[in-house]
Amino acid sequence: MSNILNYMIFVMLSILFVVVIFMLLGWRWMIKRIVKKFGTIVLTDSYQENIIELMPGLRHMGIQNMLENSLRAESGDIVHRPLGSSKKWPHLDPITFIPAQVSPFPIDGGEEVDVKVTIGPKAKKPMTINIPLMISGMAYGIALSEEVRLSLAEAANNVGTAINSGEGGVLPEELNAAGKYILQFSKTEWSKEEDLIKRADMVEIKFGQGALVGMGGKISPKNLTGRAREIMGLQENEDAVIFEHFFDNQTLKDIKGLVAELRDLTGGVPIGVKIGAGGKIEEDIDHLIELGVDYIAIDGAQGATLGAPPILSDDTGISTLHAIVRAVRHLEKRKVKGQISLIVSGGLLVPGHFLKVLALGADAVYVGSAILFSVAHSQTMAALPFEPPTQVVWNQGKYKDQFKIEDGVKAAEKFLTASTEEMKMALRAMGKRSLKELSKKDLVSYDQLTAKMVGIPFSFEPWEDKSKVN
Repeated sequence: MSNILNYMIFVMLSILFVVVIFMLLGWRWMIKRIVKKFGTIVLTDSYQENIIELMPGLRHMGIQNMLENSLRAESGDIVHRPLGSSKKWPHLDPITFIPAQVSPFPIDGGEEVDVKVTIGPKAKKPMTINIPLMISGMAYGIALSEEVRLSLAEAANNVGTAINSGEGGVLPEELNAAGKYILQFSKTEWSKEEDLIKRADMVEIKFGQGALVGMGGKISPKNLTGRAREIMGLQENEDAVIFEHFFDNQTLKDIKGLVAELRDLTGGVPIGVKIGAGGKIEEDIDHLIELGVDYIAIDGAQGATLGAPPILSDDTGISTLHAIVRAVRHLEKRKVKGQISLIVSGGLLVPGHFLKVLALGADAVYVGSAILFSVAHSQTMAALPFEPPTQVVWNQGKYKDQFKIEDGVKAAEKFLTASTEEMKMALRAMGKRSLKELSKKDLVSYDQLTAKMVGIPFSFEPWEDKSKVN
């Protein structure tokens, strides 16, 4: 029996040896045969049968459009694309800062730069943060896992900034870990407890956001599992519903009453409103002024979310750049700029973006996608290469249980710290000792249309100090 087994092993090894020798000696011949066959097909088949039909087809359709239409054909349902719009919106890249070199001179690198920010200065209890970057509302359960939310809350506390709850449930541990906490008062039935509202450092009434504008939705039990359901007070087979309105037959008078009620409940912390940037932004701001809000958060059309129909993300709203320019002009026109704080978000990904919107008139920036990828930057290999990196951070992600809170805290904290230091360096380069000294006068654009729209110099034309012109 052993002789037969030995013989079989010998035969198999011999065959393997022959195959290896053939591949070593004949690989060039094999490749030439394959290339010749493929070349013959490509160069002789009619266009309708030819694989290269994909080239004009994909140029005409676009790879993303083709894939999304395939998903529509497969499911027969609305596509929910993660991470916002894929369109190339008008943005901040054509805008640059004007450095100080000869007169005035740059600030010495050893000097501190004040970047503290106060939100809601007219409120009874304004909120002051050490840096102008805050963590945007990315909901627990609906979007992010418990581990990621706890990491972000602790990181925000460590650098002296605030974190927004988003429209999901609020973890007691997150509330305890966070320093400054912004409670998003959404069109839901959860996160409305009086004790919770009283613990907030700011309350944000959410009308809409960039990716979804003012629309709500339903999340089925299979897409919202775990402890989040208990935190949100959902029954076993109950959908999580985000409504389109706060009240039946809603009016602005109802919302004004809500603002007053929340202000009274909290003892006077800033009460604000979040909206997606729309084409009637001036009219929207007029209504918000009438409501008596302490701050306005505007999310440009580049704003991201867990998933939104492409028709809302791509074909609704206006860009962050256009939104902030129009919002600042209107707040100045209504003489409330500096009284009502302005927070901006949507497609702001790097320190240069953050500082540019601050120069354009924002008081603070909500950071979402950038910090979401940063908090998990060293942990995404758990998902790659067969799953997207976000499978590490979503509440329903396949690899969420492998996320390490301690590593997440360090990564998010370092990202916020590094971004702030980079912004301070740019301020020193412009001769600024404080963020309060920064303004639109410190900007120039190499794109003539952008320069005209924003109201800053065009870089091809000689610079003129208009403050010295009679």
